[in-house]
Amino acid sequence: MTIEAPSRRRAIEDAASGLFHERGYAATSVREIARVLDIQGASLYAHVSSKEDVLWSIVDRAASAFEAAADRGKAAAEGRPPAERLSALVRGHVEVIAADPRLASVFLSEWRHLSAGRRAGILERRDAYEAPFRDVIADGMATGDFTPTDPALAATFILNALNGLAAWYRADGRLTAGRIADHYSDLAVRTLTEDHR
Repeated sequence: MTIEAPSRRRAIEDAASGLFHERGYAATSVREIARVLDIQGASLYAHVSSKEDVLWSIVDRAASAFEAAADRGKAAAEGRPPAERLSALVRGHVEVIAADPRLASVFLSEWRHLSAGRRAGILERRDAYEAPFRDVIADGMATGDFTPTDPALAATFILNALNGLAAWYRADGRLTAGRIADHYSDLAVRTLTEDHR
């Protein structure tokens, strides 16, 4: 049976995602991606124009997944107290990483290998993605729900903690993705509400 072109393209991205996650983009060759798929290296170019093109597709797909999760979280918690809005954003972030840790890992660490124009585009999207985290923290400070802090640094702190999940999460691990989301959202809110002096 012949694999349809979109399915073959997705298979290439999935194979590359696994290799980029394990070895890094720079240490992975087109030949190795083809070997995982049991095809000739030259055959890969019938579906992709370059190794960077594959990386771009992976990064773009992951960015879109994070953006969609943030949109769902914002919509679900609209008009709610800052702690609930932050919790919804945290849960969405955990959901995306848990759905495909390899994809998330490549997005979080390998995007730097993109060409300058694509890299700049991803940086813009990352900043736009992080803005709701900064905004809800600033809102919580304004209402007195959160302790005074630098909203940008607090957002970076929370997102860096969440992003570490991509390195260790396993679907068959001790905690389900939902339980991890419970803990992480609780920790994020407590970080901003408790007096740690």
